[in-house]
Amino acid sequence: MTARFEWQLRHRSLLTSSLSKPPISWMLLALVAFALAAWLLYRHALHPAWLQQAPEFLGDSLTLLEMASMATLLLLGAILLWQQRARQIPHSPTLEELYALSPAEFERYVAELFRKKGYNVRVRGRSGDLGVDLEVTRPDGRRAIVQCKRYRNSIGPDVVRELLGTMIHEQVHHAFLVTTADISPAAREWARTKPMTLIDGQNLRELATALDRNGR
Repeated sequence: MTARFEWQLRHRSLLTSSLSKPPISWMLLALVAFALAAWLLYRHALHPAWLQQAPEFLGDSLTLLEMASMATLLLLGAILLWQQRARQIPHSPTLEELYALSPAEFERYVAELFRKKGYNVRVRGRSGDLGVDLEVTRPDGRRAIVQCKRYRNSIGPDVVRELLGTMIHEQVHHAFLVTTADISPAAREWARTKPMTLIDGQNLRELATALDRNGR
């Protein structure tokens, strides 16, 4: 009997992972905002003596600079927020919308689905990942690997065989293949007795819809 790496886990909210960390633009904006807040506190709360003795034009110039800095930070924050919302992946995208994603965006989408199912997720999809896009861990500590393939052409047995080899190399309990494409009958038959779960485009849409509707 095929070993199953169960999806039937309790739902929990999304957890922060390397994929969902704030982008560098937000981190830089926060750093500048912190520096500006520290300066405002220093100037207006502590009233340093050197500023009290400075020429009046310097104080006026600093006030204008502070106001301009705050306005700029607010504008940049609004722009970044708009960009983030524009890039947000729909909860249940169509296959065409999934095809339009970059490989990294597709990996992020799949990672969110696994988190919604209660897995801890580590993203490994980068150069030298050895065919592993995500590493997922169940609450009981068992690990699995996930390969994400944003394909249009049907997946054949060769892809599944390679994934099994990767699973053995990684010494994990299970492997998932998540793709936007169809999976050939031969590939499914080859994987039938293996500790693998194959999720094609139609399955992926059904899973995403069920998660949005039921939360698990």
